[in-house]
Amino acid sequence: MNEKQAGQSQPGKAVATAATLNPGRHGHHGRLHGRQIGLALLLCAAAASAQALVLGVTEGVTYRASDGEIAARFEGIAESLGRALKQPVSIKVLSSYNDMRAALRNQSVDLAFIHPTHVALEGVKGGQFRTLAWTAGFTEYKVSLLCRDDKPISDWKALSGKKLVTPDPDSITAVVTRALLREKGLAGSMQLATTRYQDAVPFYLENQFADYGATAAKAVLKAWKDKGGQTCAEARPVPIKYWLVSGKLEANQAAIARDTLLGLSHSDSGKKALQTSGYSDFVAPATEAEAGLISWLGL
Repeated sequence: MNEKQAGQSQPGKAVATAATLNPGRHGHHGRLHGRQIGLALLLCAAAASAQALVLGVTEGVTYRASDGEIAARFEGIAESLGRALKQPVSIKVLSSYNDMRAALRNQSVDLAFIHPTHVALEGVKGGQFRTLAWTAGFTEYKVSLLCRDDKPISDWKALSGKKLVTPDPDSITAVVTRALLREKGLAGSMQLATTRYQDAVPFYLENQFADYGATAAKAVLKAWKDKGGQTCAEARPVPIKYWLVSGKLEANQAAIARDTLLGLSHSDSGKKALQTSGYSDFVAPATEAEAGLISWLGL
């Protein structure tokens, strides 16, 4: 009789098994097998807990920096977060705003550092993410309108039909500028032109390609004023660099991440990480103001 036949039952006959022939030996193997399964489950759980969290980073479309340069700046912060969370944190640079939007929708990142405001708040509005922190020094991003006149705008309706140049249409400068125009009753009333980078905005006014220009870049504003240029209006200030956390993370993990970010400036290693990042500190956000800001920006 071959092995297959030996394992098949015959009508009216009981089949002898390892359990009936040697129950003690079978029980020992069963206990051993159970311990092996338990060990395997523990190893799987440990592997899952050690799985890297993903930190998505978007640093803006109107600034010139490579993905490698951006990732290097955030390595120290990622290491600090990893130590606190007891999980490695990998960095994924998402230079395209739409790539970050997709990552937020799909929750393919666990943590996110996002410049600009509107991309971050789209994730908050969608309910998948919540705000952990703002970036010190970037909580009052203020767009100014460059002009050749030396007086503030007193009659906004007089701007109807005039030409206004902004940076990239999906930049926070352009989004805030459009919010300002809506606020002043000029939605769709001005001719809008766009240029890739903020430092190109003054060129349009200097060569009379536009009547007004929008920028929030301090260096651009200083250079413009040093040449005798004027600013004639300012939009309401907004925070522009956000830390978000995915709703997938447990509440205690989110709290640890928040406390780590807010406490970086209180330790030597944290100060070093901040210095490498180019930022001085991260601060607690005023989340109660987010709903109003989402509405004003037209998100």
